[in-house]
Amino acid sequence: MNASSTPSPPLVIPRSEHSISRAAISPNALKVLYRLKEAGYQGFLVGGAVRDLLLGLRPKDFDVATNALPEEVRRLFRNCRLIGRRFRLAHVFFGNEIIEVATFRAAAAPEREDADDTDADGDPGAEGGADSGADLAVAEFSPPSDSEHRAFDLRGRILRDNIYGTIEEDVWRRDFAANGLYYNIEDFSIWDFVDGVSDIKARRLKLIGDPETRYREDPVRMLRAVRFAAKLDFSIEPNTEQPIKRLAYMLDGVPAARLFDEVLKLFLSGFGLKAYRLLQQYGLFEHLFPQSAAAFALPPYAYAAEMLERGLANTDERIAADKPVTPTFLFAVLLWSAVLRELNERQAGPTPDLALLLQACDTVLRTQQSRVAIPRRFAIPMRELLMLQPRFNRRSGVKALSILQHPRFRAAYDFLLLRAQVGVADPELAKWWTDIQVLPQEERVALVQARPAEPAAEGTAAAPGRRRRRRRRGGAART
Repeated sequence: MNASSTPSPPLVIPRSEHSISRAAISPNALKVLYRLKEAGYQGFLVGGAVRDLLLGLRPKDFDVATNALPEEVRRLFRNCRLIGRRFRLAHVFFGNEIIEVATFRAAAAPEREDADDTDADGDPGAEGGADSGADLAVAEFSPPSDSEHRAFDLRGRILRDNIYGTIEEDVWRRDFAANGLYYNIEDFSIWDFVDGVSDIKARRLKLIGDPETRYREDPVRMLRAVRFAAKLDFSIEPNTEQPIKRLAYMLDGVPAARLFDEVLKLFLSGFGLKAYRLLQQYGLFEHLFPQSAAAFALPPYAYAAEMLERGLANTDERIAADKPVTPTFLFAVLLWSAVLRELNERQAGPTPDLALLLQACDTVLRTQQSRVAIPRRFAIPMRELLMLQPRFNRRSGVKALSILQHPRFRAAYDFLLLRAQVGVADPELAKWWTDIQVLPQEERVALVQARPAEPAAEGTAAAPGRRRRRRRRGGAART
């Protein structure tokens, strides 16, 4: 099964033989599909929406594929905007819901999730969507016949593709067979070119085409394999699985802004712990967070891997309970071990100087930007969260209570609890800060005034770890 194969007719599954009901489809997606049909175009619900509906899940997005060109779609919908330089797409807006409409493409164009969110006039859209300068640094080549529309880099990764095609060709640009199904609004049937329905029934992920070629076209497909396996509890078919470890290095060439989006999908969608373990299993994590992966391998920081797993489990529980989560906390847990390692290389003893801790945070964040670009709106609060950790050791004097008013207190407190769970912060300290939050202000003041003074030199604070311990060989702080 590959893109060069002669297209075969799809298996058409009539409405009577599948479980998808229009009642489960977004009304706005139905409006788009019906208007395309009434204008004489083909209209299909595609991708993850069809897969999730067959699994009895509620799709997050409803995407449409059509033989109408992007400009023709825009003429049909006044509430439409064209986006993308690599892959031209139409976004039809209905309040807060966006229905994405893609024209059928010839084989080899990456799936719609890989499109950059840049409008047709070149204005940037969502953060991290546009191609980075990394693409421009790699020589392009393409077949002479389509050089105006399609370009690849020397590793085979697609840089630009706007060659339109038929539905028979379009199916080959999909990533996994389970995502390669088309729901036809004409008669409510499902068109299956790639045996995707069987894969869904078997809960199996199988790439369409030759796995190594597809990963080289777009290395992010390796992350998508992990994400779907974790999200859907699918197995990865052996031929699809086999090249991942060997090709994991190709993630190093993916624009860092794009990887930021993928990391959020992996870790903040309710299955972060399972996704993390799969990333480690396939050797992908070290290419996303190389500083953290290197620190995990060193005894003084090995506990941070357990801390990350606990943090991801807590995040998954919050998402399941419909509680808010933030990338700030996620990146603090992901990078904590790297920050400590950098800090210990800057100082001789286990008691951190706050200025050096700040420098360590900034150094780690700067280095991380080359792999997963963390926007300032998350990087700055993350740094503040980590800088608050030493302040928890100060519990005497009214000034100690000022931390309760800090905008990052809640996230920093949760981080303290996480450190206590893995044994690198005093459980009594964590309990003290838990208890004081529920006391009236008068009792809080009396409590801190009754404690003996805790002297600290200006610009320094007690180590954000255990209160007393023997100094480790080499002076490494295990905080």
